[in-house]
Amino acid sequence: MDQIIEFASNHYILVGSFVAVLLALIIHLIADPGGKFGVDPAGATTLINHQDAVVVDVRSMAEFKRGHIVNALNIPLNGLGNSLKQLEKHRKKPILAVCQSGSRSVSACRRLRKHGFENVKNLRGGMMAWESANLPVKRT
Repeated sequence: MDQIIEFASNHYILVGSFVAVLLALIIHLIADPGGKFGVDPAGATTLINHQDAVVVDVRSMAEFKRGHIVNALNIPLNGLGNSLKQLEKHRKKPILAVCQSGSRSVSACRRLRKHGFENVKNLRGGMMAWESANLPVKRT
């Protein structure tokens, strides 16, 4: 125990950084950005191909045009509240929210759940993970 205390006092910046990263990880897991409401690219393809999931891309139109999942709807996050009527006909289907890295789509998932959409999933890692998995991307 004395060695741990001595190490911590000699390397307080290192120990402080470790504690900060550990706290950030815990907060990240508590917020559930990808936990039970998240799917990886393989899980997303299963949702799309077998459960007829609706892909909602919440990136800007410019980002969407650079490459998106085939048949995805582009509803930028800042306009999601005004576009709920567009999604109403898909209320019974799974909805897969997508952004560039998976963080903006977490916010979209929360908003959709708040408005009564029950089966909403987040694509963990977003389009970066999708493209890293060499899955098809449509460019317009």
